[in-house]
Amino acid sequence: MGNEAADAAEAAGVTAFWRDLGLPGLVDIHTHFMPPNVLAKVWAFFEGGHSGAGHPWPIAYRRPEAERVALLRAFGVRRFSALLYPHKPDMAAWLNSWAAGFAARTPDALHSATFFPEPGAAAYVAEAIGAGARLFKAHLQVGGYDPRDEMLDAVWGMLAEAQVPVVVHCGSGPAPGAFTGPGPISGVLARHPQLTMIVAHLGAPEYGEFLGLAGRYPGVHLDTTMTFTGFLERLAPFPAALRPRLAAMADRILLGSDFPNIPYRYLDQLDALAQLDLGTPWLRAVCHDNAVRLLGL
Repeated sequence: MGNEAADAAEAAGVTAFWRDLGLPGLVDIHTHFMPPNVLAKVWAFFEGGHSGAGHPWPIAYRRPEAERVALLRAFGVRRFSALLYPHKPDMAAWLNSWAAGFAARTPDALHSATFFPEPGAAAYVAEAIGAGARLFKAHLQVGGYDPRDEMLDAVWGMLAEAQVPVVVHCGSGPAPGAFTGPGPISGVLARHPQLTMIVAHLGAPEYGEFLGLAGRYPGVHLDTTMTFTGFLERLAPFPAALRPRLAAMADRILLGSDFPNIPYRYLDQLDALAQLDLGTPWLRAVCHDNAVRLLGL
């Protein structure tokens, strides 16, 4: 089956999923759009076997930007993010500038931004918030930094005060980093308890610990990115004993996919969530309503 036919078939499946739930579409809090040279390096990293996953990671949606946007729209994803993140100093402000341009030309994309522990971080984060950024991304594994770094204290404080959510990759999957796991980010929350934080990948593999953080801090949410798919279940299976806690957190879980950087179909993520059998209200909240409420869409 060619790309066009395969895309049409998958779009029909995704559309049937959200229509069956009585939704107007999906809101995906965890998708990636980046400058072409940066995204090419990300794809090379995953496909080159450097992810730490221990098995191949082919990029399922290796397409030009316009095609990727069109595909999300065909799926019925009404709003999606453009999460980007730096791996070194003097990179975040440039990424934020690109993201602002992407948001301006892509009205259904959430204006996203990022930061790094460096002297100018507070200034460019304030500028991004002032320019309308709706969502930030912090990647502790790739960035290799301590989120408790004093150069970030004002950044976390501004995000908490403005109630702008930040998606944080702080779990230790697919491979642990120096500052991953619940400990370092717990220090940030203790200092900024009003922070609206979305833990990426449900905090894999420390699922229980991050569900516990959500229980202690009302602003902590978690996204579903890659969780329950066959790919991540081989690497970091979600314990069946935690499913009741996941069900009880119905108002704190948000749909995330990692599109386009996934080694399987977009529909696989949705099917995996449906197979949890947590009920239609849970799926409606996760796939649409929670993000609409949190982001004021």
